[in-house]
Amino acid sequence: MTGETRADSGADTRFPPWSADRARAVVADLAPLRGALMPMLHALQREFGYVDGQAVPLLADILNLSVADVHGVVTFYRDFRDTPPRGPVVRLCRAEACQAVGSEALAEHAERTLAAGGAAAAWELDEVYCLGNCALGPSATIDGRLHAGMDAVRLDALLAEALGGEQREARRAAGGLGVSAVTVYVPRDAAARSVGADKVAAALAQATAASGRLVNIVRNGSRGMLWLEPLVEVATAAGRVAYGPVSPEDLPGLLDAGLLDGGAHPLRLGPTEDLPWMRGQQRVTFARVGLDDPLSLAAYEAQGGWAGLRRALAMAPVDVVKEVTDSGLRGRGGAGFPAGIKWNTVAQQPAGLKFVCANADEGDSGTFADRMLMEGDPYSLIEGMAICAHAVGACEGYIYLRSEYPDAIAVMGEALERARAAGWLGASVAGSGMAFDIFLREGAGSYICGEETAMLESLEGKRGVVRAKPPLPAIEGLFGRPTVVNNVLTLATVPAILADGAAAYQALGMGRSRGTQVFQLGGNVKQGGIVERAFGVTLRELVEGYGGGTFSGRPLRAVQVGGPLGAYLPADGLDLPMDYEALAAAKALLGHGGVVLFDDTVDMARQARFAMAFCAEESCGKCTPCRIGAVRGVEVLDRIIAGEDREANLILLGDLCEVMTDGSLCAMGGLTPLPVRSALAHFGADFQAPPAALL
Repeated sequence: MTGETRADSGADTRFPPWSADRARAVVADLAPLRGALMPMLHALQREFGYVDGQAVPLLADILNLSVADVHGVVTFYRDFRDTPPRGPVVRLCRAEACQAVGSEALAEHAERTLAAGGAAAAWELDEVYCLGNCALGPSATIDGRLHAGMDAVRLDALLAEALGGEQREARRAAGGLGVSAVTVYVPRDAAARSVGADKVAAALAQATAASGRLVNIVRNGSRGMLWLEPLVEVATAAGRVAYGPVSPEDLPGLLDAGLLDGGAHPLRLGPTEDLPWMRGQQRVTFARVGLDDPLSLAAYEAQGGWAGLRRALAMAPVDVVKEVTDSGLRGRGGAGFPAGIKWNTVAQQPAGLKFVCANADEGDSGTFADRMLMEGDPYSLIEGMAICAHAVGACEGYIYLRSEYPDAIAVMGEALERARAAGWLGASVAGSGMAFDIFLREGAGSYICGEETAMLESLEGKRGVVRAKPPLPAIEGLFGRPTVVNNVLTLATVPAILADGAAAYQALGMGRSRGTQVFQLGGNVKQGGIVERAFGVTLRELVEGYGGGTFSGRPLRAVQVGGPLGAYLPADGLDLPMDYEALAAAKALLGHGGVVLFDDTVDMARQARFAMAFCAEESCGKCTPCRIGAVRGVEVLDRIIAGEDREANLILLGDLCEVMTDGSLCAMGGLTPLPVRSALAHFGADFQAPPAALL
């Protein structure tokens, strides 16, 4: 029935009832898009709060797909729901970085509260593996709004506020006060907003307006010192002066003390660039992050933006590929594959439809650099993709951005529109005659879509299932065409390489690991955030020098490098150089650069179990070693933890790890044994502890 509407008495009244007519109107403009199914499903869920069962045949008809194809996509991705929400949806981070600071206890509290009924029955609980706020955990989102440092009391208060109908804070436009005597920077980064940056900016605007002094409040990206957020900076004649962490309640005292002139105050940290955290860094990829309004085209160009693209457009494509190859740039998404080789493979394919895809499905525990880059310097990603397009002969680009990052989605979407309007994208990029445009696509909560072929399947509007290789995506990728798939940080580094030359980048790093890596410190860490250093910095320098040890103050016991599939390293193994080869020799991996700390209260047998449970839940299911092996792995570890025939089960666990490593189709199953084996190697006593109750 074309005009049928339906309402659920228990549904969230903030959304309209399902209507087929309204649904058709919502998706009408999306039908011409390549791989339109995923954008349509997101649009329907934003409109109605869920994807009604009637949407399946409706979309199948519009897109000329089978009902089974559409239903398979809806049920594959965890973000799509088939029932209306009762009220606010609470998503709690359950990744290792949040586990290290108490997320399990918070989840238990939330489950008890929800089970108790009453007002709690008007909200819903969901668990996710990564919210991109790993240095300020435990983290949670309530209706998509990120909150950091959560505990039971704060969660209850925020839920009461949400259920009371509080509206989200309006985001102030940067630079809205015109010409000013002083410029004050308050970050708009999701991590800063999660601890109150919006309230600080609003309170500052109100206070300074009342004073009559002209003040320009710029919502910049974060500098990466996340334990100091909200970090307020004031532009002075001697440079920018930092204060933090600042709350709205601090502002009267700060203003009285001369905040606008860089005056003394207990929260004054000093000149931003002279802070120990900033002084020792070698920022290339993150050179502009935190300096200005990330959406300002004028600011981007003033800080060297577009110089790399302009130089590239004046070069032959083959020379651009050579420049990237000579720089030694390797993929920053985890595999570390040389970017130049991948680009060259695509460039050598016959002319025709080719694609550039940015993999922004950042889901590893302890990682948040992609999010920070897209929120703090989005044009660098756009510029890098345009350079790549010129080098390989591509005419379309896609950014696959994980749905858990609403702030990044908003910033990237606006940046694409502004770049297109200014001529940096479109029919003639920068007047060069090269046609290239970029389109943003949202993921839907599937970890496996961080694997490049699963991501391509998702972009095509399918279930995110891993493809067998060969053929390589560089030869048969998106929609069967030659495709460059690079991580966000890889592509965002390219503009600096083209602007400064390959030799400048090659001069940084060690061995075959050239340039810099953006390390992310999270978990039980005193000073969490972003550190960009040349390859070769030791793990000890990162953990003790920058991180300052554990947040709890207890002794450090373990560090996991490389996300949920990375190895656990002991506290006495911190002198390890952070480069691809040194980590491989230590039976570890760099991954996306996440570094997660655990104190001496961690149970490493349970962490090993978590690795298997994570794989069992997130496997795409295509290959048996991953799909079944992870389930068996949980069962074997449960028996070990319970003290059942430990020696035999430990042998069985070793055999199972070998099968998963050698037989899995992709790194999901192939690397899951790495954290398990490392826990066994370095923390064997935890597997011999007195029998414990199972999780």
